[in-house]
Amino acid sequence: MNPITAAEERIVSERMRRKLNEVNIEAQNQLSGIQDHVNFTLQQAYFKCAYDCFDRRRKQEEISNCVEHCSVPVLNANNLVEDEMAKFQERMSRSLMVCQDKFEAAKLQQLKTGAMTDLESCVDQAIQDSIQVLPHIVDRLKASLSLNSFSEQ
Repeated sequence: MNPITAAEERIVSERMRRKLNEVNIEAQNQLSGIQDHVNFTLQQAYFKCAYDCFDRRRKQEEISNCVEHCSVPVLNANNLVEDEMAKFQERMSRSLMVCQDKFEAAKLQQLKTGAMTDLESCVDQAIQDSIQVLPHIVDRLKASLSLNSFSEQ
C-alpha cells in the first residue's frame, strides 16, 4: 500500500471512530432518563422491598425467596434495556459491515477513485440512520417500563 493511501485510510478511520463516538454519546443522552429510572427508582424500590424481607421470624429460605422476588423488576428492566441496545448495536454493525464490504469490493476491482469518499459517506449515512432510530427505541423502552408519563430531562 502506498503512503498516500495509508494516510487516507488512517484519516478516514479516525473520522469513523469519531462518528461512532457520536452514536455512543447520543445513545447515552437519549437513554439517560431510562437509566436514571432503573438505577434509582427501581433500585430504591428493590432495596426497600429487600429490607422488609429480613425478619427474624422468617426462615432463611423465605428471606431468600422474598429478596429474589424484590429483584425481579430491576432485573427485567435491565434485561429489556440490554436486549434493545444489543439489537440496536447489531443493526448498526450490519450497516457498517455493508459499507466495509462495498469498500473492499471497490478496492478489489481497483475502482479506487472515490472509494474512500464512498466508504465515509456510507458510514456517515449508517450512523445518521442509527441516531434517528434511537428516539423510537427510547419510546419503546418507556412504554415497556410504563414510563409514558415520564418527563424528559
